[in-house]
Amino acid sequence: MAALILFNKPYGVISQFSASGDKVTLGTYIHEKGFYPAGRLDHDSEGLLLLTNDGKLQARIASPTFKLPKTYWVQVEGEITEAALMELRRGVTLKDGKTRPAQVRRIPYPGLPARTPPVRYRANIPDSWVAITITEGRNRQVRRMTAATGFPTLRLFRYAIGPWSTEGLPVGSSKLSEVNLPVR
Repeated sequence: MAALILFNKPYGVISQFSASGDKVTLGTYIHEKGFYPAGRLDHDSEGLLLLTNDGKLQARIASPTFKLPKTYWVQVEGEITEAALMELRRGVTLKDGKTRPAQVRRIPYPGLPARTPPVRYRANIPDSWVAITITEGRNRQVRRMTAATGFPTLRLFRYAIGPWSTEGLPVGSSKLSEVNLPVR
């Protein structure tokens, strides 16, 4: 039977179980056997990572073919403009082609706990927060999208993948969840 683990990944943890130098791995937090990440979340990104014990479910979640929406809360350097938001909504041209249009809106600070190490602070440069929902998953895509519009990402937190989110899930914790997607 397919099972799913929701994990609120802290900053600095890599999305694999095998050791990689001195980096902290999923094995520090996830002790259930036979579960593997459905997709990735870079070591310098935080938030929802899904793990499953079912290969078909893993493919269903990770594959851009199924266009499963992924929502990120993004702290960007500067006060993001309406023009930049519109560019993100239309799709941004990156070195590997144009992205699909994203759902984007400005949000207030979402109340995330302080990060270790802290995000760099510049007294003379403001920052702002946006919620970005994409339906593809290119390497470091959200970071590259915000940078292409002139607003580099300072902090990236994945809040949701499809129907699952980090709501009520403290940083570094995990929980088993129901699988309510067709997987066959």
